[in-house]
Amino acid sequence: MSATIRLLTRKAGLLDFVGTSSPLDMPKGLGRGYFFRARPPPMPVEPAIRRAVAFIDGQNLFHSARAAFGHTHPNYDVLALADRLCRLQGWQLAQVRFYTGIPARTDDPRWHQFWSAKLAVMGRQGVHVYSRPLRYRTNTVRLPNGTVLTFMAGEEKGVDVRIALDVIRLAHRDAYDVAVLFSQDQDLSEVAEEVRIISAERRRWLKIACAFPFSPTSRSRRGIDKTDWLRIDRTTYDACLDSRDYR
Repeated sequence: MSATIRLLTRKAGLLDFVGTSSPLDMPKGLGRGYFFRARPPPMPVEPAIRRAVAFIDGQNLFHSARAAFGHTHPNYDVLALADRLCRLQGWQLAQVRFYTGIPARTDDPRWHQFWSAKLAVMGRQGVHVYSRPLRYRTNTVRLPNGTVLTFMAGEEKGVDVRIALDVIRLAHRDAYDVAVLFSQDQDLSEVAEEVRIISAERRRWLKIACAFPFSPTSRSRRGIDKTDWLRIDRTTYDACLDSRDYR
């Protein structure tokens, strides 16, 4: 007595259709088992127009440019720099987001005025600006001759966390195809891994890149791990200087 058994398979791209079979039709030695052939999910298709969002850590970019090119203050035009870099890669710049710490007026009036004026201009240009007050703590350094120096150092708190949250949030909202991080902060390497997970879950093409000034005098020659590195040479950087001096 033969019985026909129909096996239904999922159509989500994971298993092939097996069809129907009768035990009498089965080849000898195969028994009564059914064999499934796994099929990998399709690779996400790279879009013809790749929208990019630039996430710029202002202090990190400044210190990298100072080490690489000798610039003594944050003289970059972030909108021009992000646009130029994206054009070189064939990406369409959709948005620029800028993050920085600012000293209080009572702690450093000069730099407070500089950043307040510069951020106001960025805002009028359509740049999304996020700022946090710098926190100061006392540092002590002992020199080789035994002299002890004590000084106050300003530190950013929360800027890298805000960048990470925005990268992930905008990925979920399908706001970009390419996230460009203007930073060399290795804490953001976990964000790169998270973007890859989102890409796999959504089956959507996503790229995360790290852009940073680079020259033979650079202190750090590495970009953020798990990202594509885009080294900014002096010609590219100097073509995107802000002609305004807010000092």
